[in-house]
Amino acid sequence: MRSTRITAAVAAGVVMMAGLTACNSGGDKSNGTGGGSAGGSSDASGAKSPLDAALASLKTASQQTSDKKSAQIDGTQKVGPATRTLKGAMDWSNGINMTLDITTVGGGPMSGKPMKALYTPQAMYMNPGMSVGGKSWLKYDYDALAKKGPAGAVFKDAMQNNDPVKSVNLLIATGKVQEAGKESVRGVQATHYTGTVDVAEMAKMQSKSLSAADLQALEQSLKSSGATKETIDLWIGPDNLLVKKREQLDGKQASDSTVFYSNYGTKVTVTPPPAGEIMTAPGM
Repeated sequence: MRSTRITAAVAAGVVMMAGLTACNSGGDKSNGTGGGSAGGSSDASGAKSPLDAALASLKTASQQTSDKKSAQIDGTQKVGPATRTLKGAMDWSNGINMTLDITTVGGGPMSGKPMKALYTPQAMYMNPGMSVGGKSWLKYDYDALAKKGPAGAVFKDAMQNNDPVKSVNLLIATGKVQEAGKESVRGVQATHYTGTVDVAEMAKMQSKSLSAADLQALEQSLKSSGATKETIDLWIGPDNLLVKKREQLDGKQASDSTVFYSNYGTKVTVTPPPAGEIMTAPGM
């Protein structure tokens, strides 16, 4: 059914949009250094170079943000003619637990129709705002998706081994980042950092839980889409917490997503819908 395919596409897009960048760094999470080389230097007086200073700040932000375990989120994502908005909360203390209200404007029959989404470490549940097979909720089981092929395996990994600081760690791992100045983000004075990641780097910096075949398929998929690079912009507040993230991926159907993070430490409770209201998504 076309509606279920659209719903699945929205669910997958939201994973990236919520700050769970699809191409996450697979480095040592204990120090947030990722797998790359910093490549910076200090002068004779011992002062840090601009690159070293930026990397040090991002490493601190990675650790501090990760330690908070949860936050409220809201943002927008533009893909082709469609603009998607979301608002909710996520907890990354043990996999991803997340509740979202999603609205897409433009780009198909779901335009303007609000949807609700629930994410657990095992599955996601989408309520498209209409009955599907007499049920209110569609279920997408991660293990079942992983068995379908590389795309499902990448999606499962993103939902079980991810959190907002993956974007931070990805920039750290490349060793190519610079401070872009101070800016106000919703009343918070934040430091803006920016960097660009090549597609080849993105594929190499995946979680170690993915197989070589899955990684190769991912890289090929990115190249087939015409994607060559992703630009990541991060805004870090005075308390060393990520307050805003923007990711821009080029290609045949470029995407541009921005997410704001607030109220760190907020309590997030996700309760799957009653079994009688759930339908396993057709064509899993």
